[in-house]
Amino acid sequence: MSTTPGHSPPSAPWNHGARRQAIADSLLQEILEGRIPPGGRLVTQVLARRFGVSHTPVREALVMLAGMGLVDLSPNRGAVVRRVTSKDVREICQVRRALECEAVRRACGRIEDEELVGLQTQLQALLDLVEPNLPWAIALAQTIDSRLHDLIAHRSGNVLLVRELTRLNHLFRAFRDLAWNHSRSRQHHHRLMAEACEHMAIVEALLARDRSAAVRAMARHIGSGMRYWCCAISEPAPGPCRTRKQNRINAQSCVEGKIQ
Repeated sequence: MSTTPGHSPPSAPWNHGARRQAIADSLLQEILEGRIPPGGRLVTQVLARRFGVSHTPVREALVMLAGMGLVDLSPNRGAVVRRVTSKDVREICQVRRALECEAVRRACGRIEDEELVGLQTQLQALLDLVEPNLPWAIALAQTIDSRLHDLIAHRSGNVLLVRELTRLNHLFRAFRDLAWNHSRSRQHHHRLMAEACEHMAIVEALLARDRSAAVRAMARHIGSGMRYWCCAISEPAPGPCRTRKQNRINAQSCVEGKIQ
């Protein structure tokens, strides 16, 4: 079965790398949202016509997706979409935790206080909200999340670590956005407050130049995100998702000054 869902992005004078990334991002989102189902074939010729590009950036985008574990490449069948399970999410988060904890360990003491205080101010504005599930608040939370993690990665001082985190960030943020869309439909606004608390703990540890506390805060944050992302993956679950309760506990603990 060949799959050609969605619409082509507007034609524009992209450079080669931007074309490849835009194609990969578009297909990534469609795969995670289920618009391209497991078992669907991604045909290079069809995708090249859809996106208005040559075969080369399409092939490179499919290799990127294969590197993320979302498609299988074979000589006979081309690219076939894999089913993404909670186990996959957990394994991805285990890798992310190792990378992010090392990045924050190395970045501690390398980030200017002014940048951290700016993030602290934005996070406090989120924590002070009466209605944290407002769309603009969720957009702000996503912006803060990207800014904080990018800042930590780039201040780590390790070029290979930055490169690997940058490569995987598209996958991390696709999971994040999928989870936020999942939460909007179910009013899981407690997650926004819990995540703001987690980010605040990281920022405060970095301001205090407390490397151990920063690593612990990052590990807790990635672990919490893993539970949330697993709930957003469309697959039969062995039991009810406990994320809403856990987020409510985490948010209340933050208010009480006891981040879990």
